[in-house]
Amino acid sequence: MTAKPDDKFLAEHSALLASSFERATAQRLPSDPHTLYHAPFAVVSHGVEADPVFNYANLFAQRLFGYEWARFVTLPSRLSARAPEQSERARLLELVARQGYISDYSGIRVRADGTLFRISRATVWNVVDPAGALRGQAAVFADIEELQ
Repeated sequence: MTAKPDDKFLAEHSALLASSFERATAQRLPSDPHTLYHAPFAVVSHGVEADPVFNYANLFAQRLFGYEWARFVTLPSRLSARAPEQSERARLLELVARQGYISDYSGIRVRADGTLFRISRATVWNVVDPAGALRGQAAVFADIEELQ
């Protein structure tokens, strides 16, 4: 993966992800941008657009989904799931919007090349800035099962 995010964005967004994760779950993510970007687990987030677009994916997530940074951050997040799984994914995100976060989420996701994998024990949370404004939603997970 050659493309990478701007250092200023990476620092600000990593801090935002970590602080909103801690407020929602009372658990911690690395706030250091280098540590989070190179973590041995996936971290992704999307914005608040009508059709939300990914705005962050650490290297683990980029490799897992098969997209370089420049492409990942232009991808509508719904495309991380196949059409049959998109309605379940939408229900999940609505539940997160109401509750603030959920843990122990499982779902099937699709790579750029069309291969499928299941994520398990994911935590999905609302990304909220210090002023209380909703900035999007994010997920962290490490449990992955390859599917045929």
